Order: sequence, then structure tokens, then C-alpha cells
Amino acid sequence: MDNLTHSLVGALLGQAGLKRRTGLAMPALIFGANLPDIDAGCVVYGIESLAMRRGLTHGPIAWVLLPLLLAGFLWWFDRWQATRRTRPEDRLPVHFGWLYLLAFVGCLSHPALDWMNSYGIRLLEPFSSRWFYGDTLFIIDVWIWAAMIFAFVFSRRIEKRGTGNWRRPALLGLVAVLGYINFNMVVTATARAQTPQAEAIASPVPLAFWARDMIIEVDGPIYRGKAKQRWTLGQGLSDDYTLLTDQPACIHPLQLPMFAHDDAEVRAFLFWSRAPYVEREDRDGRMVDVLKDARFDGRFEVEVDVPAEAEECYFE
Repeated sequence: MDNLTHSLVGALLGQAGLKRRTGLAMPALIFGANLPDIDAGCVVYGIESLAMRRGLTHGPIAWVLLPLLLAGFLWWFDRWQATRRTRPEDRLPVHFGWLYLLAFVGCLSHPALDWMNSYGIRLLEPFSSRWFYGDTLFIIDVWIWAAMIFAFVFSRRIEKRGTGNWRRPALLGLVAVLGYINFNMVVTATARAQTPQAEAIASPVPLAFWARDMIIEVDGPIYRGKAKQRWTLGQGLSDDYTLLTDQPACIHPLQLPMFAHDDAEVRAFLFWSRAPYVEREDRDGRMVDVLKDARFDGRFEVEVDVPAEAEECYFE
């Protein structure tokens, strides 16, 4: 999920009452909820970063070590402010144990949310490189934003006025988001059950949480290609599907390592990709094969240099 969603989860956990456990509790929760995304720096490696993201920093070892580092920094920061006489007088006493526990809770919320979308996460890295997919939420969900922002703002206003239970709106906001997530799980499970293809991927649709784009495979004369078929709650699966490529290449993604075994970008892409397909495109008068993933409509792609004499039709 996006970092605003992760931050709001940490903030609501704090407003639900956890921020009263120790000084600097809110930074521990909010920063902790974003800690696993320290691997975002690997984007400097371009396409190869697809194989680096959502792995080691999202796995069990990171769940333990990253909160420990954050708690240590916050504890040191409190002591540093005290020695400089800049520590706020209204800050609660800082307890390292609570800092670590809150950072740990925030950190755990991150992979739990990342698992919800179709991008995937390697939950067991470094013990296993298997990808896990929840297919439940789009990576940016404005309905979750709206619910959590409203709950947080309402909670803070009540707290400042001192006129009621300021924890309740935050708790209700978290319960509402959990209910929304569970509803979306049911939507995804129903869409899968009503799609004939067992290998179909249920891809959440932006804004339309009641719909799923079912990624399926369709056969052509000499190729197998990817297509999307819309499923909607209450209406079921549409009769038509949309091909993701106008000019499918004769090369199947499983053949690519034979031709591009020394290409680090292709290896990384295939390791990350869940629904790879190859499209033949005319680029500046030159026909090239482009490796894409059906989940993202070509937003990630790698040009594959396949020698003309090596091309074979995999499905002939």
C-alpha cells in the first residue's frame, strides 16, 4: 500500500490510546508503520529493483530488527533533547520497552497491508522467496484514506476540546477499515469462484471496490495471450474480454531465459512478474519484443532482444 495509508494506520493506533503508553509513542507507531519501505532506495537500479522490493525488509528478521533500531533511535533522541534542555515538558516519560513494542506493532501492520494487493510481498524472505498475494485492495484506496482521515481528525478535535472519549472515533475508524477489508476479501473470493479459469487473477479496480479485473489467458492462432474480463458484484462476469496486446509476439515468457539468460533486467522481471506476456511493438521502425505484466498494463516493461533466427512459436 501507499505510505499515506501506512502512516494513517500508525496514527489511528496511537489515537486509539497507544500513544499514552510512553513518550514518543506516535513517532514509534507512524515511523514503524513505514519502516519496511526503506528498500525503496533500490529504485535507482531501475527494472532490476522489482526483484529487490518487498522482500528482505518486509520479512521476519526485519520485523524484529527494524523496530529495535527505531526504538533505540527514539530513546537516544529523548535523552539528547534532555541534555540540551530542549525536551518538551509535556512529553510523557520514555520507556524503551514500550517504544520497541509500539514500533513492532506498527512495523507488522506494514506487511499485513502490503499483502492485500496484487503486487505481492515475500513475507518469508530470507527463508523463502515465495510471493504472496491478497488481491483484496488496490495499492491506493481512497475509501480507506477517507475513513481513516475522518476518524483521526474527529478524534483529535475531541481530544483538544476535552469534551468526550477521544479514543472512540479512532477505534471505530480502525474497525470500519477492518470491516471494509473483510468485505473486499469476500468480493475477491466470489469473483474467483465465478471465473471458470482456475489460474485467473482477481485484480482490484481503483475506486470501484465492488469490481475486479479478472486476468485470464486466451488462445490465438499461434500464441497464448493475456486478457482482462470485468467481474462486478451483483452482475457477475462480463461476456466480453479485452486483449492486452494487439500484436502478441510468438515468444512465450517461459522461453525468454534461453535468449536473455545474461540479461539481469529480464531475470529480475520474470522473478517478480505474476502474469508475464510478450508484445511485439514497432519502435522507430524496428519491431521489438517487449516483456510486460498483465497486472499493470505495461507500466513496467523490458525490451527483449531475441535473435530473429532463434524465434520459435512456443504454442505451435
